[in-house]
Parts: sequence; structure tokens; C-alpha cells
Amino acid sequence: MSTSYITAELRRQVVARAENLCEYCLIHEDDTFFSCHVDHTISEKHGGATVSNNLALACTFCNLYKGSDIASLSSGGVLTRFFHPRNDVWSEHFALSGASIEARTEIGEVTARLLRFNVGDRIVERQALIQAGKYPSRAAIERIALQP
Repeated sequence: MSTSYITAELRRQVVARAENLCEYCLIHEDDTFFSCHVDHTISEKHGGATVSNNLALACTFCNLYKGSDIASLSSGGVLTRFFHPRNDVWSEHFALSGASIEARTEIGEVTARLLRFNVGDRIVERQALIQAGKYPSRAAIERIALQP
């Protein structure tokens, strides 16, 4: 299956809407070594279209770990969909605790686990950014502070 082409204008729209943040882990694109990608929230193989409402900005690690997945089993064995940046409020499903991103819901749990938010290197990266005063960014703080 071939993937749809994302125009430069559509990429600009996605980046602007995301305020240059990975919409999953909230790292700023300027603070990533590998930049960010435009991700199909619902992958094309699952019927997701290449339209603004189905696209999110994702850092390389979130994008690679997510792949075409759209759901996983929660710790309770329930098939649970992933966090969807267009439909969900970040602070409803996640909380920032130091350099860790903690899950608040089953959606947050499966997303955090599959996207490996809290594995060693990702925690170290966020700790270094916190020490440098770069994480969370002002735009990320606004998403974290939104009340569910």
C-alpha cells in the first residue's frame, strides 16, 4: 500500500496548529535531534485519510513507536484506542511529573506504554531539557494546564 503525499502547505498547517510540539510527548521540534514528522493519527491502512483532522505532529520516537497502531490492550486486558490529538485533551489523559509523563486514563496508559514515553533515554532527554529550561515549553505548559 502506498502512502499519500502530504503537501508542504498541509505540513505547514499541521506544524502551526501543533505549535512545533510533538502532540504526543510535547517535546518542541527544535529540541529533537531528528525533528518531527507529520503522522496519520488513524493510519491509512486502517482507513485514515490524509486530511488535516487526521494528521498530527510527532517526534521521531513517538512516530516510530506508534507506527500504524491505533489501539492496544490496557493493563486490565481491555482493547483501548490511542490518544487522538484532534479529539482528546492532553491533560485529561496525561500528567507531567518531573520528566515522566504519567497516564491518567486507559487511553493514556496504552499510549504512554506503546510510545514508550518513560523509557530510560526519553526520561534522560526530558531531564536534560528541564535543566536547560526548555521542557516543557510555554506552548506545552498551556496543554498541560488545560483542565479536563
